[in-house]
Amino acid sequence: MLTKSTIATQPERVRQMFGSIARRYDLANHTLSCGVDFYWRNRAAQIVAGWKAKQVVDLAAGTGDLSLAIQKKLPDAEITAVDFLPEMLELAKSKGVRQTVVADAMLLPFADASFDCVTVAFGLRNMEDWGRALREMARVLRTNGHLLVLEFSLPRLSILRALYRFYLHRCLPVLGSFLTRQKNAYDYLGDSIEEFPSGETMLQLVEVSGFRNANAEPLTGGIATIYTAERL
Repeated sequence: MLTKSTIATQPERVRQMFGSIARRYDLANHTLSCGVDFYWRNRAAQIVAGWKAKQVVDLAAGTGDLSLAIQKKLPDAEITAVDFLPEMLELAKSKGVRQTVVADAMLLPFADASFDCVTVAFGLRNMEDWGRALREMARVLRTNGHLLVLEFSLPRLSILRALYRFYLHRCLPVLGSFLTRQKNAYDYLGDSIEEFPSGETMLQLVEVSGFRNANAEPLTGGIATIYTAERL
């Protein structure tokens, strides 16, 4: 089972790449997904709200869109947005995220069993070691706490997969370059989606990393997937 990224093995490269597009990150996300990313994050926030989480840590939070969606549905919860890029978190704070921490998701500055919910949206894929990252998430979760991973995936339907791959590798880099002036970030995006495990493979990875009852909910034909699980 593949547990490590072969293209996100240089954290400094990933840091520089995302730091360079921070100011245009939201515009690019919303434009390139045709606004569907709002639905994906809203669905993730609905799931977290159903768990009635009181203390939530949102990892690889970026500019805070998922943190804000959860905050809206759980206004009394304590939500901590974590990212290793301070420039992303500055934007998150300007949008209304109340609590932010600059940290590496694979070495979190929190005690064991600090949270009852861990979320990560479109960030696990960019971490150097997915298994290690998931184990760190399990460490900071309380027993029976919940994990939610929202991540890109490849559609199962062959014709949709072919169209999506054409978009990823031919259209997305050009559009991303136009919006952010950073084509390499969007070349990387397509490659990282191709590499990242999905479906049953991802569920197995989650369960061997300290979780149980892993479940996958494909979204928009499988272009994205929400994975949920409970800490052992």
